[in-house]
Amino acid sequence: MSPLAAKVGAALVLALLLVVLGAAGGVWLAAGHYRPLLYTANTDLANAKSARDNLEALAGEQGRKLGELVQAGELREREAALAQAQAKEEARPDYAAANRLLQERTGGDPAQAAASIIDQELGL
Repeated sequence: MSPLAAKVGAALVLALLLVVLGAAGGVWLAAGHYRPLLYTANTDLANAKSARDNLEALAGEQGRKLGELVQAGELREREAALAQAQAKEEARPDYAAANRLLQERTGGDPAQAAASIIDQELGL
């Protein structure tokens, strides 16, 4: 091998070594720069996942409570309908008595007739 070829070969090896060292230095600098950013991003991701899980649990609980409220409302509605029907049935004799009193109404001044009917109902 000629001395010129040896010098060219050595220069190529040196250039390759410098490229490798430059690349390694670039990786080291990039890691130093991006590692804190990556750590922050991972922390934010963990916080977001935790918040999402918490919101999912709250939404599920809210859905269950809403279902319970709907069921309770339907139960109250059924109970109110039954109470209304029962009250209507219990008021039937009172309506009949009121109609009977209105039929017995005497002529003349309506206020005096109403007072007379009320007095008659009260037994005065």
